Amino acid sequence: MISGSKLWLGFFLFVVAFPTSRAADRSQARSMVISRSGIVATEHPLASQIGAQVLAQGGNAIDAAVAANAAMGVVAPMANGMGGDLFAIVYEAKSGKLYGLNASGWSPAGTSIESLKGKGFAAMPQSGIHSVTVPGCVAGWHALLDRFGRKRMSTVLAPAIRLADEGFPVTEIFSDYWIASERKLRSDTNATRVFLHDGMAPRPGEMFRNPEVAWSLKQIARRGAKAFYDGEITKRILKCSADRGGKLTAEDFARFSPEWVETISTTYRGWTVSELPPNGQGIAALAMLNVMENYPLAKFGANSTDALHVMIEAKKLAYADLLNFVADPHFAKVPVAGILSKDYAAQRAKLIEMNKANCRVPHGQPPPMGTDTTYLCVVDADGNMVSYIQSNYNSFGSGVVPDGVGFALQNRGGLFSLDPAHPNALAGRKRPLHTIIPAFMAKGDVRIAFGIMGGWNQSQAHAQFVANVVDHRLNIQAALEAPRFTKMTFDGCDVEMESRVPPAVRAALEQRGHQIELRGEFAADVGGGQAVLRDFATGINFGASDPRKDGSAIPQPLKETR
Repeated sequence: MISGSKLWLGFFLFVVAFPTSRAADRSQARSMVISRSGIVATEHPLASQIGAQVLAQGGNAIDAAVAANAAMGVVAPMANGMGGDLFAIVYEAKSGKLYGLNASGWSPAGTSIESLKGKGFAAMPQSGIHSVTVPGCVAGWHALLDRFGRKRMSTVLAPAIRLADEGFPVTEIFSDYWIASERKLRSDTNATRVFLHDGMAPRPGEMFRNPEVAWSLKQIARRGAKAFYDGEITKRILKCSADRGGKLTAEDFARFSPEWVETISTTYRGWTVSELPPNGQGIAALAMLNVMENYPLAKFGANSTDALHVMIEAKKLAYADLLNFVADPHFAKVPVAGILSKDYAAQRAKLIEMNKANCRVPHGQPPPMGTDTTYLCVVDADGNMVSYIQSNYNSFGSGVVPDGVGFALQNRGGLFSLDPAHPNALAGRKRPLHTIIPAFMAKGDVRIAFGIMGGWNQSQAHAQFVANVVDHRLNIQAALEAPRFTKMTFDGCDVEMESRVPPAVRAALEQRGHQIELRGEFAADVGGGQAVLRDFATGINFGASDPRKDGSAIPQPLKETR
């Protein structure tokens, strides 16, 4: 007898390898990258190329991921960089185990709700020094390379240093992001000097150099993470904080370290889908899938009225619990097992009315049971895989750039609450509720590392990607490209939707009460993603890159033969 996973895999490979005569009429715009060697998928071709070259030079997936991320911090400084946080899921092929890394930083020890309210803040500031938390990215690089890497820090950072020193031509979408942030950058003298050459953001094709970020990367290449948390970079960040009335101290940096954590997971129609635990929002993606599993989405059909209605309503239910319960587990008891309970999901699913959108969804009561961004992913020839996400939060983070370092500090502290009764209330050395999440899914011999960027879009986009793969049998490239919706708000019936969703379906959804805000065919608001797949039965790797971004999936170069 052939198992269900083997049947699905056979179907998947048949569609990939033997397209029908109607292939020219397919809705999928790009083909997957398919290789026996490694593949690196990022949102910038240069970063993907750098990661692929590291693989060709004997590095593994972890080395390539760190190298690609360091390059992304140079070519896309508004989205990510050393001033931000990092999360990763590593799949180790030899053990078959998943390892989770939470490299999100904490707030200054000296901060408090009272101190911010005393400065006149009624809510958490979304920019400026009081939104800054200790950046976790560089500590995350060290943790990943120390545990799994084959290459030295100096080796994996060398390509990014060269990019920063010699310069690179700015791509189309990142130029748009840069231009949109000009006003924010002009509010900080250092940000203006570093990122607005001649007073303007770079246009597509314009060369951009950043010798200051090259200097910072060289410090880390020589001294490792210590250079960032107890070195000259630290001194420059602390002076910047002190000059602006911030609370960061040398001890806040010296005592910080990332955490290795157990992934959390759920099953979805025979697949195991994994995310990182709180303080991240990944639990909402799993909760969405648990609710969606109560409805026959495959029978409804992709982009059908019923399927979209169920997913939108499931998003509201999952995010209501996310907002109410998720916080730093060192400070609050997060009911993870209760939120992920299948029985609880079945109860929540009953709240969905198929003929009516719910404009105000309250959080539930999970049963007590036990306890702007860049995404990239890598698979190597041995089958090691990394699902990896890193971010400044908003574009250029807090907008604060310390003198001489060449990067902006994140504004992740803006996600804290100033309500002292809330689990996510601001406190010293506490990590805020986080939006950035890597993901992983598995069935039989198939493993997929994937992620989709975009703030509060991420969990709902993850659930849509999983449904596209599992319910609608799309390959990973088609699953990324498929039309998506997003609802960035937590109340109301508003929902953004790409215009590729058929007009008749949109009209039917509006009749049910959904207030659709129509976006373009490939809209920025629904996020961009990357994915890599490994078929361990054949040893073949697949890569996919979202056309909503500038990036690409690039295979490891073949070794030269003489």
